[in-house]
Amino acid sequence: MGKPLTDIKTLEKNKDSMRTKMEVMILKAQGEICRKLSDLDGKKFQVDRWERQQGGGGMTCVIQDGKVFEKAGVNVSVVYGTLAAKAAQQMKSRGKGFKGEDLPFFACGISSVIHPRNPYVPTVHFNYRYFEVTDIDGQKHAWFGGGTDLTPYYLNEQDVMHFHGVLKRVCDKHDASYYQRFKSWCDKYFFIPHRGECRGVGGIFFDDLEDPTEEKLFNFLESCAEAVIPAYAPIVEKHMNDPYSEEDRKWQLLRRGRYVEFNLVYDRGTKFGLYTPGSRIESILMSLPLEARWEYMHVPDKNSREEKMLEVLRNPREWIQ
Repeated sequence: MGKPLTDIKTLEKNKDSMRTKMEVMILKAQGEICRKLSDLDGKKFQVDRWERQQGGGGMTCVIQDGKVFEKAGVNVSVVYGTLAAKAAQQMKSRGKGFKGEDLPFFACGISSVIHPRNPYVPTVHFNYRYFEVTDIDGQKHAWFGGGTDLTPYYLNEQDVMHFHGVLKRVCDKHDASYYQRFKSWCDKYFFIPHRGECRGVGGIFFDDLEDPTEEKLFNFLESCAEAVIPAYAPIVEKHMNDPYSEEDRKWQLLRRGRYVEFNLVYDRGTKFGLYTPGSRIESILMSLPLEARWEYMHVPDKNSREEKMLEVLRNPREWIQ
């Protein structure tokens, strides 16, 4: 676990607050995930601690040009200040009922995208966050969000079932309805309308959660963060030394182009970061791959592995029966 971003005395004074619990949790998760990824790759993370002039800061950890990971970033942020008008508008459009403008906010979370070198190792993304806004009447509005999802380049059904199985077991420990509810939400959220296809094979995704209680939702987020390595690392270990061709690599880069399109055009977290004054752009765009490719009018060969992958992306499946 890295050194807290908030002053230690402040954390100790407010040790029972959700702000403190979330900051400690995300830093612990960042440390554990980075250690595992570094062990797999053999390369240490570059660590950047940064401050935001308007309030707060973060720590961004990145492996670039590694043996296993072409680019792997794990970012934590704890920021506060005045909510930007565009960000407030985006939240109100989702049904948030806070009153007033130029309101104080607090946000913290952990976010990561891991782009592998080998086309047979999927990309994985996860993000877990907590948000507070205080309206003009002094009322606090708080909610949680996040998720973990998988983006393979070639379909391996056993890998996808393993990934979804880990997430389902985590969800079931907290609420039997969570997995199916959040799996469906994930399929809908990580959809690229202008392509008519999903970004990957999904996982879980949720946002704006306020019920049943803050404590129960925090416990759920903590369990989800702890499940990232069990869900993903076995897939990396299984395929990171698989042989691949130049054509396999070309397909991987084409699919990464789709990843870029989603993140820059549709991703809510990217938009919030870009709308927030003083945001650290390098950390926001950490999710983008080191390399990607766009070919004019590319269509996979009929009955190819690439076509099979595309069929699944256009028609999301139920992976756990």
